[in-house]
Amino acid sequence: MPHWTALVAEKKQRQLESIPQEWIVTPPSDSTLDVSAFPETCGLLNAREIEITNTPVNVLLEKLACAAWTAVDVTTAFYKRAIVAHQLVNCLTEIFVDRALVRAAELDDYLKNTGKVVGPLHGLPISLKDQLCIKGLETTIGYVSWIGQYADKNAVLVDVLIECGAVPFVRTNVPQTLAWPESFNNVFGRTTNPYNRSLTSGGSSGGEGALVALKGSPLGVGSDLGGSVRIPSAFCGLYGLRPSYGRVPYYGARGTLEGQDSVLPVFGPMTNSVVGVKVFMKAVVNAKPWLKDPLVVRKKWDEDEYNLVDHGSGKDLCFAIMWDDGVVVPHPPIRRSLEIVKAGLQKAGHNVVDWKPIKHRLLGDITRDIWNAASAEEFMITTSVTGEPIIATMELDDADAAVASFRPQNGGITAYQLWQVQKLRQDIRKEYLDHWEATACETGTGRPVDAIICPAAPFAATPHGKNRYVDYTIVWNALDYPAAIFPVTTVDSILDGKAPPHAFYDDFDKDIYEMYDPEIFKNAPVCLQLVGRTLEEEAVIRMTEIVDAALLAAK
Repeated sequence: MPHWTALVAEKKQRQLESIPQEWIVTPPSDSTLDVSAFPETCGLLNAREIEITNTPVNVLLEKLACAAWTAVDVTTAFYKRAIVAHQLVNCLTEIFVDRALVRAAELDDYLKNTGKVVGPLHGLPISLKDQLCIKGLETTIGYVSWIGQYADKNAVLVDVLIECGAVPFVRTNVPQTLAWPESFNNVFGRTTNPYNRSLTSGGSSGGEGALVALKGSPLGVGSDLGGSVRIPSAFCGLYGLRPSYGRVPYYGARGTLEGQDSVLPVFGPMTNSVVGVKVFMKAVVNAKPWLKDPLVVRKKWDEDEYNLVDHGSGKDLCFAIMWDDGVVVPHPPIRRSLEIVKAGLQKAGHNVVDWKPIKHRLLGDITRDIWNAASAEEFMITTSVTGEPIIATMELDDADAAVASFRPQNGGITAYQLWQVQKLRQDIRKEYLDHWEATACETGTGRPVDAIICPAAPFAATPHGKNRYVDYTIVWNALDYPAAIFPVTTVDSILDGKAPPHAFYDDFDKDIYEMYDPEIFKNAPVCLQLVGRTLEEEAVIRMTEIVDAALLAAK
């Protein structure tokens, strides 16, 4: 094999050649941190393309279905904006313009000849995390060792999206191994945050988050093993959903820790509107994916559940706010966003109580024990093919890096020890279920709490290498609760001044407190998380819509 750097150079050259040269722009200098407005001012997109790329998913689909806009025009508009986004924040991996435009033209011809759409996603460009295999393309998940490995068939979800009429058009950047909440690898480099390029876009779906934030895609697909849809959605100001296990097909994708089937990865949507989340989930689950993936739950879209039949039909809901998880206290912008949501919900007539977290630290530790049982061996085996180094930090300056908190620190545990950890997790899932049920005595509705609202992280998007705590998302993976991300505000240096020291849970909590400086986090989006119960995706989406409407009405 050639030295791994030669493989990277060849791959990067092929990526560069896949970009239409007439779409190359001159991006602002590195000193310009906020590049969110650049795609509309760079001169590449015309007025109609700007209009198309600013249109919500549901309206796009209406325009496509009545042929007001062609699939070719819509795909071209988003493609151009995606290429601009890539030049700003380095968010793309695979770029297949010709293939996507051929697909779009086929959809236009079908509509013209039959008067019918192919499916509920007819003509909609969809970006995919670099994990979802597409026949004839490489899927590296950031490994040099996987350059040159071409898929001989699509992942099941890709087939489902195509059957629904979608147009896959780009794939997006991830961290090496996927097992990191930031996005950097030896093949494609680092993805940055479009609102402040000195900050991370999150991970592992960080390329997806940055692309969708710049409206280079109307709808993206990320994956979530411990927060990888929700963290980049939160850091980039998006709506996103982590569904329960088995609701969205996963088979045929490439991933990390494959064969580990206790805490499973799931695919979920990332988009600029909550309606986009609904459109994706409804289309995918109504396509009967259980006929293509044996692990998918046989459950079509449930309109009664969406109408909150089990939640008082959406009247006088009771939300619980988790102000912190008992491990790390959130930064001032996160606290302010929780207070904004509480006030908005109360003004809309809903009840709000406090959520008492139980065993969140233990849930995080259990989940890491499960993942670490064999992850070090997997990373070593995969990278040994080319000799590429295993990335140990996301820091810009490796010399200043602390011990990596997201790489296994030991050789893993025995099979017997793993079984004990998995049994403990099962027991805590039962304990948490009972804990939730017991809230019926304090809600005032006669029902338990309808949903939990909590931070997605204790901070907004961090400087590169500083995203050191992910248990605000991991716990819901361990419990298999669906969780949606929704935007609330942005970091404001005046409103979000540094808080006085609190009674720290431990030294780590103190470290997180001390990293906050409102000027460093300036302009970062602030999002929160709405959590429901297992396989309750429809209700979670509807309650997120209700919270969204309450926030809008309160402005």
